[in-house]
Amino acid sequence: MRIRKIGYIVLGCVGVGLGAVGAVLPLMPAFPFLLLAAFCFARSSERLDKWFKGTKLYKENLESFVQGKGMTKKTKVRIMVTVTLLMSIGFVMMHAVPVGRVVLGCVWVFHILYFCFGVKTIPADG
Repeated sequence: MRIRKIGYIVLGCVGVGLGAVGAVLPLMPAFPFLLLAAFCFARSSERLDKWFKGTKLYKENLESFVQGKGMTKKTKVRIMVTVTLLMSIGFVMMHAVPVGRVVLGCVWVFHILYFCFGVKTIPADG
């Protein structure tokens, strides 16, 4: 059990690090990495979970989504554009694998539909 806890802590720290980089770099998404960190810290350490939920990174990128309120339009668009760009690179690289292109295309369509219709859009603060 201790090894699993340490694994969650390490994975959570990696998630926070990559999420912080993603919050600064426009091409790298922060949201999935921060969601990973929130999941890992919740499973590993009450103290780390409390710390993470108190950070500006969490409050600006995840808090409203985790609370079930939704995301701002800007956040949704940023996530969709980033994923579209990254998936298009994979799509181009799979020119010899038509089945892979179909699967990737389906994942992309479901991703866009989920963010358009499955995640509530909330007004931006300020």
